[in-house]
Amino acid sequence: MFKAITRWFKAVGYLLTGQIDSARRVIDTNPHVIKAKYDEIVRDKISRIHQYKQAVAGLIAQEEKKIAKVKNLTEEVANLERLKAGALAKAKQTVEQLKTSGKTQEQIHADEDYKRCLSAFNDFSSTLGEKQERITELEQDIGEYRKNISDHKVQLQQLLRDVEKVKSEAADTVADVITSKQEKELAETLAGIAQDGTAEELQGLRDMRQELKAEAKVTRELAGTDTKAQEAEFLEYARQSQSSSEFDALIGLASETEDKSKSTGTTDKKDTALPE
Repeated sequence: MFKAITRWFKAVGYLLTGQIDSARRVIDTNPHVIKAKYDEIVRDKISRIHQYKQAVAGLIAQEEKKIAKVKNLTEEVANLERLKAGALAKAKQTVEQLKTSGKTQEQIHADEDYKRCLSAFNDFSSTLGEKQERITELEQDIGEYRKNISDHKVQLQQLLRDVEKVKSEAADTVADVITSKQEKELAETLAGIAQDGTAEELQGLRDMRQELKAEAKVTRELAGTDTKAQEAEFLEYARQSQSSSEFDALIGLASETEDKSKSTGTTDKKDTALPE
């Protein structure tokens, strides 16, 4: 018993599933539904492209920041080069002055002006090296950014072309669906299996025509119009016969016919006379 009920529920489920699938297919093949689905796909693709563009724009902004940083560092390096050269020139001038005053090498190295120039020169050189290394790193980053941005731009162009293809495909698909439906309906109509109501309406008109003709026939019979029509036909035939006889008489054919009739009538009379 339980198994039978289970099978029954399954059968009902299969029936409902089949009906839902059938209804869904009818809806899915509707041209307006197809166009709406393609429009949704296009909107989704365009939304993703906008997000992609924003990400690429972020990369471009980072690249521009690094380029600006390189420019600033380059200016700082140029200034450090000038400061380094100035410290070196100052140190040379100080050494020349100390040498002129008779200072020994040890005394020159111990001189405060010399030490200050040496310290500045070393600081400028150290800072210059760090900034040059930073410029090299930034330039490498900028190179990678440019390559990635170029690749992303190519990808964006491809995505835009895909959107245009989807739009074209949408128009072609809707046109194909409409054309296919029309061809199917035409074929079904020609085959006599169309269910669009036209065939039923046409058959109804034909049936009504036959019914009206039958009603008219019955009405004529009940009203005696058929008998009158027959009488009119006989009168017309008699009139035509009389006209033919008159025409024969006018052209001289009637005498021969009358003679034959008379002779035939006399003979018949003799034959039919009773003996005395």
